[in-house]
Amino acid sequence: MWNLSKYDSLEALKTPMIKETLPRYAAIITNGLPAKYLIAKRIVVEFDKSMSNDELWAEHDTLMHKFHQIQTAIDQKKLDMAELEEPRFSLLDLKILLAEEMLKSCNLCERRCRVDRTAGKLGECKVPTMENCTISSENIHLGEEAHIVPSHTIFFMGCNFHCQYCQNWTISQWQEAGDIVPAGILAKAVRIRKRDGARNVNWVGGEPTPQLFCILKTLRILDVNTPQIWNSNFYMSDETMKLLDGLVDMYLSDFKYGNDECAFRLSKAGNYFDIVSRNHLAAVKQAELTIRHLVLPDHVECCTKPVFDWIAENIRDRAIVNIMDQFYPAYRAYEYVNLKRRVNEDEMKEALNYAEKLKLKYVS
Repeated sequence: MWNLSKYDSLEALKTPMIKETLPRYAAIITNGLPAKYLIAKRIVVEFDKSMSNDELWAEHDTLMHKFHQIQTAIDQKKLDMAELEEPRFSLLDLKILLAEEMLKSCNLCERRCRVDRTAGKLGECKVPTMENCTISSENIHLGEEAHIVPSHTIFFMGCNFHCQYCQNWTISQWQEAGDIVPAGILAKAVRIRKRDGARNVNWVGGEPTPQLFCILKTLRILDVNTPQIWNSNFYMSDETMKLLDGLVDMYLSDFKYGNDECAFRLSKAGNYFDIVSRNHLAAVKQAELTIRHLVLPDHVECCTKPVFDWIAENIRDRAIVNIMDQFYPAYRAYEYVNLKRRVNEDEMKEALNYAEKLKLKYVS
């Protein structure tokens, strides 16, 4: 276990545990390798307007196989990005097209509201716009994990969860109006923050999933070599996970609950454990992974230990786990008896000892 100080990810990435678990992310930061989205923009797509949605997905799956072959060649220094043409229509463009189609009967997350967001209909997340992003703020953030800071965090409005203790509830539950930002302006902000020292782009919220289309449009304009971090509650649909493949360099997940009962009671999310564990299995195949687990008061046995058990059994050596003690009563927490206080020292000690017992790669 490493208890890392939070100054600059370059220092944190020198520690053995982080270095061996996040090697590609580290290589992008030092310009040793290109971010994945830049590779996706070099994969040529032969597009036919008569293709059906099923045919477009089939073409996407074929091109993803090609993407992984090219990425492997680049990572092994057998191919240089300069050798790849800049096509008129790329794999990223195809992902944008598929995301737009998904919005016509929205299934970006496992709420699967099926509303036509291209016509302005609102789903569970209440995200009102498609072409533009709706954000609360964007800034260089120093409060993230040591291997992430300084991080360009873009806080999106809205969320597909209703966490009763949400510390960003004014953002997630639309108590703020938010600012509507076109993709071009957001891409410009990413360039500026990169120039000012940000080590990555951290798409967060709220929740970034409902605004995937605008994020993809931003990446279409963006041209800087910076790692893309998908900072999410991991309630994405299978289809969204496919679209993120080849674009995300590191997933920063939030694995909250060890059972469906707590998830539904505290975040109003159904079938939670199957969905989130499924997406973690997909994530470690696609990119590198840091998992956040917020220890909740009186939830060590029902949530913390089952989450750690699952990680140990399925992805132990392929993920960094951040065991967090930052819970404090916020939003509607005082309506729940066991959420009226902070996590105590004994609960954190039990959580950390259990992670140690399971030999998880963890930070705190």
